[in-house]
Amino acid sequence: MDYKEIIKKIKALEIQGAEAIAIAATQAFTLKLQKTSKYAEMKKSVKELENTRPTEPALRNSLSYCLQNYKENPNADLFVTNHFKKSKEKIAEYGAKKIHDGMKIFTHCHSSTVEAIIVKAWKQGKKFEVYNTETRPKFQGRKTATNLAKEGIPVTHFVDSAGRSMLRKTDLFLFGCDAITSEGKLINKIGTEMLAQTARESSIPAYSCTNSWKFDPNTLYGFDEEIEQRDPNEVWENPPKGVKIYNPAFEITAPDVFTGVITELGIYKPESLIHAVKDAYKWMFK
Repeated sequence: MDYKEIIKKIKALEIQGAEAIAIAATQAFTLKLQKTSKYAEMKKSVKELENTRPTEPALRNSLSYCLQNYKENPNADLFVTNHFKKSKEKIAEYGAKKIHDGMKIFTHCHSSTVEAIIVKAWKQGKKFEVYNTETRPKFQGRKTATNLAKEGIPVTHFVDSAGRSMLRKTDLFLFGCDAITSEGKLINKIGTEMLAQTARESSIPAYSCTNSWKFDPNTLYGFDEEIEQRDPNEVWENPPKGVKIYNPAFEITAPDVFTGVITELGIYKPESLIHAVKDAYKWMFK
C-alpha cells in the first residue's frame, strides 16, 4: 500500500483496531520519509495521519515517537510494530490468568488484545465459552466471533440490545480501549459503559485490556479526548425526512465502573496507570 491508500483504508475502517491503525500509520510515515526528510513536511504528514481517526492516542503516540526519532532511526515504524507485538504477548500472559475452566467470558466489539488473551487461555488447555455482541453499526463483533471460532472456542453471538441480559450469565467481561485519560477515564466502543455498569451491578469483574500507549498525555493539561462521530449512513442510508442519525464511535466510561486495566506494564486501577506510563515511557511526555 502507498501513503494515500493507507489513509483511505484507516478512514474507511478497512484497517481497524487501535494498534493496527497505529502500525499502519507509522508505516505510512516511513513511506512519506522516503520522499522527504524535511521536518516541516514530516510534521504535516503526522497531522494528516492523526486526523484519520481523532479518538486514537495510540496513533498519536506512535507517530510522536517516529517524529522524535526519525533522523536517528529512519525505520522507527519497526520499533513501534515490535513494541505492540511484544506488549500484546505480555498482556495475553497476564490476562489469561484471569480466565479459569468453566467460565463464560463476555466481549464487546473487536479487540485484538482481548482476542489474544482468550486464545492464550484456550491454548493453555482451559475450557470456557465466549459471549459476544454483534456491535452495530459496523458489526466488528463478527470479526471477534469468527476469529475465536477458528480457534475452536465456543462462541455465542447476539444483538447489542441483548447485551445486558447475556452479560448477567457470564463470569468475566473483557473489553478493549481506544483512549485513557489522566483522570482514569476510559474511552472505548459505544455501549461499553452500559455493559460495564451491568457488570458492576452483578459483581462481574470487568477489565479493559490495552496497550499503555493508549494513554493520552495531552489530558494532563486539560485536553478533552474527542469522541469520533461516524457517517450517519453507517446506521441508515436513507432515513425518512425529519429523522436525525446520531452515530458516535466511542463513549467515556468512568474509572469507578470497571475493575482495572490489563496492560503490558501490569494490571492497574485506571487512575494509577499514569504513574507507570510516566516511568516507562518518558518520551511520551515531551
